[in-house]
Amino acid sequence: MNIQEISSLLEKVRESNPLVHNITNVVVTNFTANGLLAIGASPVMAYAHEEAADMAKIAGALVLNMGTLTEKEVKSMLLAGKSANQHEVPVIFDPVGVGATAYRTETAKKILRELDITIIRGNAAEIANAAGQQWNIKGVDAGEAEGNISELAKSAAKDLAAVTVITGKQDIVSDGRSTFTINNGHPLLTKVTGAGCLLTSVIGAFSAIEKDPVKAAVASLVVYGSAAEIAAEKTDGRGPGTFQLEFLNSLYNISAADVELHGSFERTNG
Repeated sequence: MNIQEISSLLEKVRESNPLVHNITNVVVTNFTANGLLAIGASPVMAYAHEEAADMAKIAGALVLNMGTLTEKEVKSMLLAGKSANQHEVPVIFDPVGVGATAYRTETAKKILRELDITIIRGNAAEIANAAGQQWNIKGVDAGEAEGNISELAKSAAKDLAAVTVITGKQDIVSDGRSTFTINNGHPLLTKVTGAGCLLTSVIGAFSAIEKDPVKAAVASLVVYGSAAEIAAEKTDGRGPGTFQLEFLNSLYNISAADVELHGSFERTNG
């Protein structure tokens, strides 16, 4: 995989305008929809039991996000996920805050048990807890990473039978055999609520047009992180509010040439 493949996938997203079905949390719905529109995808948020399965089967990808859990939402996730599995639609899972409460942990395990997950994305604490490992977590935020994140991604991918994406100071993608490290991004992303959730949905957009989930995940992270770097340069330290607006602009305006200039990733094993 090279940087030109990644830039071509960005162009393919914009040409295809894939439909991404999101069952996500109430905190990030607007930002997620705007971010997907900016990158060139078509977002839909369909939560009702009566239509979740029907919407999932016509989507290019299904994104499930546990940010604000309710019993009804979990039921919709399972209905949509089973429909997506039946119709070979990739399912992207964001286990927000798993490990923080027993309910979140039990819900994540239920989703992982009952659905065929294509890609799971979270911080180190979320991925570790989803895979049954102990890791510090406060609310829906990770504690400080302690240990080898690449090895965690690799082992979790094997245990969960899904391509694993761990985001942090560096982002890691692994399918248990091949592992990639992505060096793009900016600390201001951690000051914008929903930046990680939007990333998960952007991974969904790339997964809709690229059958190899590792390539889709790596491309998403490189493009997303590069856009964040460009936005930070343009806002010149004015703060997260200005950065958030400029980040949406950067997702909209980022070009293949920008990706090839800013993109930084490497295959670290396999």
